[in-house]
Amino acid sequence: MKKTYILWLILHALLLSACNDEWKEEQYERYISFKAPLNNEGVSNIFVRYRGNEKTTFQLPLIVSGSTTNDQNISVNIGLDMDTLETLNFERFQNRTDFYYKILDKNFYSLPSKVDIKSGENIALLNIDFTLKGIDMVEKWVLPLTIQEGPGYNAHPRKHYKKALLRINPFNDFSGTYSGTALKIAMDGYENQTPIVKSEIRSYVVDENTIFFYAGNIDEERKDRGLYKIYANFTPTGSITFYSDNPNINFKVNRDASYTITEQMDAVRPYLLHRYITINNIDYEFVDYTMVPNVNLLYKVSGSLILERKLNTQIPDEDQAIEW
Repeated sequence: MKKTYILWLILHALLLSACNDEWKEEQYERYISFKAPLNNEGVSNIFVRYRGNEKTTFQLPLIVSGSTTNDQNISVNIGLDMDTLETLNFERFQNRTDFYYKILDKNFYSLPSKVDIKSGENIALLNIDFTLKGIDMVEKWVLPLTIQEGPGYNAHPRKHYKKALLRINPFNDFSGTYSGTALKIAMDGYENQTPIVKSEIRSYVVDENTIFFYAGNIDEERKDRGLYKIYANFTPTGSITFYSDNPNINFKVNRDASYTITEQMDAVRPYLLHRYITINNIDYEFVDYTMVPNVNLLYKVSGSLILERKLNTQIPDEDQAIEW
């Protein structure tokens, strides 16, 4: 009986030793993947500070999966993936080609063809340099990347890990989605009736101090939206200049606009700063000349817009600090 008990203890110890050794070995395949989760539009939004001709670098993580630390130097090949973007466009938008995501022009970015992941590290950063002067944000720009095959590693077999469809969103101090509930839009002659009100009005970067939004009730659904861009230039003195580059809309400003910036810390999260930009005294007119053939529809727009930005003061990187 005593010998049986001793043999049982020895066998139990060997089993425990074997189990412990098992966890020292890699339990999974070591795949290389991007950290670029998709949103409900099928792309990964990234936000890039607009600096004109100056370079802005965005760092996209590459990850080595597995249960143990990577023990080799890996050189990962990076390339463009046109096919996935074409498939996404057709599946989501069918024949509405004006909604299609467009591949970002090579003049606006540069990136290396390889990224090195060092032994002892499971993450490396792909540095993408953006120079966005002259970009027209009427279009939806995407940079479609893929991990290409190469010696010494395996790209993740799932396409959403192997690929990164980066939707480029340049921003300046004044761009973003404004609350439009205080902005009234009325057709000429119907000012005394219930006005058109849009809950949100999205604005887009033009340069460091200028944004554009679409006039009145024009929005991203219109195929001809690019004809109705209204530019707003913010000056250091607090005034705003509205203008249009399309004479066909007969754009007219009836009142000088201005803006104010106020800030306050969050009552629950003391590290969170709320910054509010209010555009006051909006008062302009424009003609919608394409909705009804051969008919000019005059609209009058008046009121104010408010943009809120939430900034985490504990994060030094501006694009990461803003809660988009």
